[in-house]
Amino acid sequence: MQGQDAPLTAEAFPATFEALTVRREGGVVFADISAPPMNLLGPELVRDLVELIEHAEGDDTVRVLVFRSADPDYFISHVDLTRVAEYRAEAAKLTGEASIALLFRYLSASPLVTIAQIEGRVRGAGSEFTLACDMRFAARESAIFAQFEPAFGLLPGGGATQHLTRLMGRGRALEVLLSAEDYGAELAERYGWINRALPANELGGFVSSLARRIAGFPAAGHAIVKERVNAIDLAPIEDFRRDSDLFGEGVRAPDAQTRIAAAMKQGLETREAELALAPMLGDLTGR
Repeated sequence: MQGQDAPLTAEAFPATFEALTVRREGGVVFADISAPPMNLLGPELVRDLVELIEHAEGDDTVRVLVFRSADPDYFISHVDLTRVAEYRAEAAKLTGEASIALLFRYLSASPLVTIAQIEGRVRGAGSEFTLACDMRFAARESAIFAQFEPAFGLLPGGGATQHLTRLMGRGRALEVLLSAEDYGAELAERYGWINRALPANELGGFVSSLARRIAGFPAAGHAIVKERVNAIDLAPIEDFRRDSDLFGEGVRAPDAQTRIAAAMKQGLETREAELALAPMLGDLTGR
């Protein structure tokens, strides 16, 4: 983890996880994503996210969740395309429906305040997870964002279309989605994808300080503010469900499967190849 400040009176969290390292400091819970080799969003990570959310919502002393990565190169790379049915089944344990989009929307609607502290690559459903968080702060030197699903002929299935259109406006959302290109933290900040881009050596201290400040205020205020802001700007659950269904249908289509197989041969879902994913996808579109 880069740019992280020293913990203050860290406490054990009353649950064990496979893909998260979790500790709490008063009303703030810090969850570090650690799912080698490249933080793919698979069933283990989804299972841990579900359990973490359930525990945190059941503890009225927890106010804020901060998500970070133990991997300096990847925050959440994207979903594991070889295990779609499995991770969807894990999401259903919280929402009752096999949909990452509905899990992410649940997080947005939760009275918990959520902050993503982003270093490294965050693409596809990884980006959608951070968009579901209430706030996003990224390392200027290392954070890279992308919604690359349209390179396979797919609509992002986890809520990106809903969030990015509201955050960026129509033109920029279409640019981001249709280009399937990588975007650095400074441009992401300018477009509204994130709250702020900060130097890596300042990021952890800034996020920790903000999280502790928010956690010091009454939970009732957090809940009512989120409820009213969401009433204005969070898309209806039906829109997230529709996007999820379209992704599920599209990813099984022959053309999408052909493109995914071609990308796998070139290193999709391998750590080294995905350090420069956008050029690979550009090559696929030229075939």
